[in-house]
Amino acid sequence: MDSFASWLKEKEPAIKGFDRRSIYRMQEFYIIWKEADFSVYSVAFSQIVGSLPPQLQKVDNQLVEIVATASPQLPPMPSILQRISWSHHLELLGKTKSQEERLFYLLLSIKENYTLRDLRRQLSAGIYERQKMSSQKIIETAHPQAGLISQIFKDKYIFEFLDLPEPYSESDVQKGLLLRLKQFILELGRDFLFVGEEYRLQVGMHDYYVDLLFFHRELQCLTLFELKIDEFKPEYLGKLNFYLEALDRDLKKPKENPSIGILLCKTKDKEVVEYALSRNMSPAMVAEYETKLIDKGLLQRLLHEWAEHINNNG
Repeated sequence: MDSFASWLKEKEPAIKGFDRRSIYRMQEFYIIWKEADFSVYSVAFSQIVGSLPPQLQKVDNQLVEIVATASPQLPPMPSILQRISWSHHLELLGKTKSQEERLFYLLLSIKENYTLRDLRRQLSAGIYERQKMSSQKIIETAHPQAGLISQIFKDKYIFEFLDLPEPYSESDVQKGLLLRLKQFILELGRDFLFVGEEYRLQVGMHDYYVDLLFFHRELQCLTLFELKIDEFKPEYLGKLNFYLEALDRDLKKPKENPSIGILLCKTKDKEVVEYALSRNMSPAMVAEYETKLIDKGLLQRLLHEWAEHINNNG
């Protein structure tokens, strides 16, 4: 590669971007995708995408068809790879460790239309590892999108962009999320449309206020977030259910699906959450949040341990 780079520089000095390091990256890029076993991509695609939120599953019909019918005789990957920039690919080459992880971020970048900065943030936040380990569950419900809800929302959200000093209040968290709404929606997913903060609901002669209210395009429903700076408590669900009922009676449009509620708590005891949700009739979930990035090395180790546990226990 040294001789080729030198020869190219001598023959075509006006051409930039073909130094030894750049040519090495091009070769690495070519080998990674050319030597991929395209015959298993249809399986890999269903396995990977099946674990993702629906907004990642529906990249577009053409992309799904391309990946699902891939074969060594008809290599389709270039049409997919062209959907993101070379700078994006360099990030994927340098920051991912497996073909599955690489494809995860490739699909995510295409669907969410990530800038390079967005992709770097998601790589640092370990969204791949978090999604793989996610155990987010929703109770049995008659919600029309029940099969998709638990795939869209996460067990844990990362709000490192808040940069909050300790101690902080629920109001500090709420104001910080609003001031950095773009980053907040990037963490949630770009199908979320912001409706309002401290959204007023009038029931009888009383006013009540929802912390944060969104509309989700894929689910076609209102989605409310209630913020707590302490551990989840069962009584929090009563207030959340009350808000959901008020939204469905007074704000939901006839063609929209029933509203969904998410309690964002600093911590949660999973057994307490399971008990609290077991007889809950509304589509409600409990998620944790962190105000600092989780070390990605730790996430990768946890994912490895989680995979071994799953394999050892069937």
